[in-house]
Amino acid sequence: MPPPGSCAGEPICSHPGATCSIELDDMALLRKCLCGSEEEFRGLSGMESLRFFSYKDIRRATNNFDQSNKLGRGGFGTVYKGVLRDGTEFAAKVLSSESEQGIKEFLAEIRSISTVKHANLVRLLGCCVQRRKRILLYEYLENNSLDHALKALGSGDSGAAAKLTWRRRSDICVGTAKGLSYLHEEHEPKIVHRDIKASNVLLDKNLRPKIGDFGMAKLFPDNVTHISTGVVGTNGYMAPEYFVHGQLTKKADVYSFGVLVLEIISGRRIWQTIQSDTFVVREVSRRTFFLADFFCRIIKEDLLRRSDVAAMHSCLQAWVLYQQGRLLDMVDASMEGYPEKEVLRYIRVGLACTQAAPGSRPTMRQVVDMLSRPVTLREMEMETETQMRPPSFAEHRGHHTAPAGPQVLASPRARWPAEAAATAPACSASLTYSDVAPR
Repeated sequence: MPPPGSCAGEPICSHPGATCSIELDDMALLRKCLCGSEEEFRGLSGMESLRFFSYKDIRRATNNFDQSNKLGRGGFGTVYKGVLRDGTEFAAKVLSSESEQGIKEFLAEIRSISTVKHANLVRLLGCCVQRRKRILLYEYLENNSLDHALKALGSGDSGAAAKLTWRRRSDICVGTAKGLSYLHEEHEPKIVHRDIKASNVLLDKNLRPKIGDFGMAKLFPDNVTHISTGVVGTNGYMAPEYFVHGQLTKKADVYSFGVLVLEIISGRRIWQTIQSDTFVVREVSRRTFFLADFFCRIIKEDLLRRSDVAAMHSCLQAWVLYQQGRLLDMVDASMEGYPEKEVLRYIRVGLACTQAAPGSRPTMRQVVDMLSRPVTLREMEMETETQMRPPSFAEHRGHHTAPAGPQVLASPRARWPAEAAATAPACSASLTYSDVAPR
C-alpha cells in the first residue's frame, strides 16, 4: 500500500529536489492522482508545460511542514516556507483536505497565474497534485503582506512606521495598480482577481508589492459586459453591485483597490472597524459592508469632540471632510513629512474608485495614470461635487440604505440606481469569507 497522500506507482518526479514538465504520457498518472471527474481533469489541458513537484520533495524542503516554517493561514489552507536543494526559497500554499477550494478552484488558480508575467504579480513556481494533496509553490517574499505591515502600524510599532514612509506607501499603491491594470487590460484572457485586499498584497525585500492568491480569480472574455456569479471575497472589500447582485465586472477590483488605497493612507486595517459590533449605523446588522463606515470610524475616533463633525450622521463624516477640504485629517499620524498635494490626490483617487455606480469608477489604467503623475482629477470627471458621491454601502439582508443627512448631487450615471435599491432582492448566493492572513 502506498503511504497516505502518495500515488500508486512511481512519483511524478523521481529525483529528490527535481521538477518536471507534464508530458502526454504522464496524463494518465495525473488523472489517477487527481481522482476527479473527466470534466475536472480536462481543466489541465493547456498547462502541459507547468512544473510539477513531488509531495515527498516539498515535505523535505519544508522540514516536514514544521511549525517554524509556517508563514500564515488563509481561507483555503496553510502557507509554509521551504528551500529546495538548489537554494531556491518558496512559499508553499498547502490546501487542506477540508478546504472550500475544490479541484476546480485549484485548477482555476493555476490557469490564472501560470501565464501571467508581471513585476507586481506573485510568480508561480509550480505545484503538486497527488491524490488529495494539492499544493501551489510561489516565489517567497521576505516582508510578508501589506496586512501584516498595517497590523504592525496599528500596534504602535515604530519600526513599521519608519519603513512605511510616504514614498513606500506611494510605491505600494502604484505597483498594485499596475499589477491590476495588467490583469484587466494586457493579459489575454483578461482576469478579474475578485479578492484584492491587504493580505493578498505581498511585499518583497524592498517592500515592492506583488498581488497574490488567485484562487477566486475569474477569466473575463472581451465580449461580455459582466458575469453573474456566486459571491466570494472578503467582507469590506467587495463592490456593492457584486456583493448584492452577484454582477462581476473589472470595476469590482477597482472598488477593492480604492479601499486598499485608503487603508494604506490612514494606516488602519478595515477589519479593525468591520469586526466591531458596537459601531452600528441605523441599526444595520454586522453583516453589512460599506466603505463609508470604515472611514467614519477613523474620523469619529479622532474628531468626535468637534461638534461640527460629531453632529453629522456618521456615514457622511468622511464625505464631510472631503467637502470641507479637511481630507488630511484622516492621514496616518505616524507618517511624517509627506507631500500634502500628492497625498490628497491619492485620497481622491481612492474615493473615486469606491463610487457606488461601477460606471463612475475609473479603469485601473486610468488609476495608474492618476497615481503616477499629477493629473487634475477633472480630467477623469471626478473633481466636482456634482460628479462625485459619498462612498456607498449595501445591506446584506435585502435592501440598500441611503444614509440620512445632506446628500451630494450626482450625475445620472453616477447614481446607485434607485430602481434597484427599491426592488432588487439581496443576492441569494452563499458567501465565502476569507480569513485575513497572508497566503
